[in-house]
Amino acid sequence: MVAFSSPGYIISLMQEARFYNKNADGTVTCFLCAHNCRIKEGGTGVCQVRRSVDGVLYSSNYGELAAAGVDPVEKKPLFHFLPGSTSYSIACPGCNFRCGFCQNWQISQAKEFSRLNGRSVKTEPQAVVATALEQGCPSLSYTYTEPVVYYEFAADCAGFALSKGLRNIFVTNGYISPQVLKDASQWLAAANVDLKSFREDFYSKVCGAALRPVLDTISAMKGYGIWVEVTTLIIPGYNDSLSELGDIAAFIAGLDQDIPWHLSAFHPDYKFQKAEYTDPSILEVARDIGRKNGLRFVYVGNLELENGANTFCPACDCLLVERRGFSVVGNKIKDGKCQFCGEKIAGIWK
Repeated sequence: MVAFSSPGYIISLMQEARFYNKNADGTVTCFLCAHNCRIKEGGTGVCQVRRSVDGVLYSSNYGELAAAGVDPVEKKPLFHFLPGSTSYSIACPGCNFRCGFCQNWQISQAKEFSRLNGRSVKTEPQAVVATALEQGCPSLSYTYTEPVVYYEFAADCAGFALSKGLRNIFVTNGYISPQVLKDASQWLAAANVDLKSFREDFYSKVCGAALRPVLDTISAMKGYGIWVEVTTLIIPGYNDSLSELGDIAAFIAGLDQDIPWHLSAFHPDYKFQKAEYTDPSILEVARDIGRKNGLRFVYVGNLELENGANTFCPACDCLLVERRGFSVVGNKIKDGKCQFCGEKIAGIWK
């Protein structure tokens, strides 16, 4: 570790990064995510939280918690993973995307965090896990910002969590290198992946990234046996065409018809202040598109649409999990099966 500080963003310690190579010209190449940033001396990668110092790449946000608290696991959102339970949720500043519609931009964008004089609390992995246990949470979630950009800290927390019987959850944009995902698969129990669009130009222009690595991550997570749910924030005029929604649904169903698809409504924020609110009707249309493409579980997460957050048996159509907001008020799944007809319901229930 080395001491380091920068204007407006004080970091007491920097942890040497994992997953990088030193180059003959004095630069380093980070392969934590799909950007594969080549970083000059004193510079940072796209995420702005991984810095090259004397030919060594450091994680400058290691253990710097910008947010922490107890959430319902439904808030991730995960509806088929320990429903009704709580998850201790943490975030360090930073992200490898530049989404103008980000609703956590104050902490996800490192430059904004610095400009706003954001404050973080230096925390050790053992302390994170101890708090999760004290709060009675059966899982630990790495969320609010992009967990891959504080991977070293997440991995250290996850190791302790696993030793104490806690599950680990990523809420992620999916822009993870294959090497890192393979490493994380040793301890990652579940993930909600944002599939923001099915168009390369959207990812390029709006997120500063690419679509294909996200699709590859979702596929690889399934292959590793990680429980996966997918979320799409529907932004009017950007990713709400019927053809695009159909493409997203078809991709998910092509991997596994049991992957839950969460549809979220957009509200103006950050650099998208002039964009329109999502009309609830398009969410209903998207839900129908998902079902017509064979998806067995499609949810509308942040609007109070009738049965939008409830889980129904795909075989007998009986109500299995009733939700109000982020709370579970009824659960008729027993031993992973519908209590009414015995149909197996995909998920991790205990």
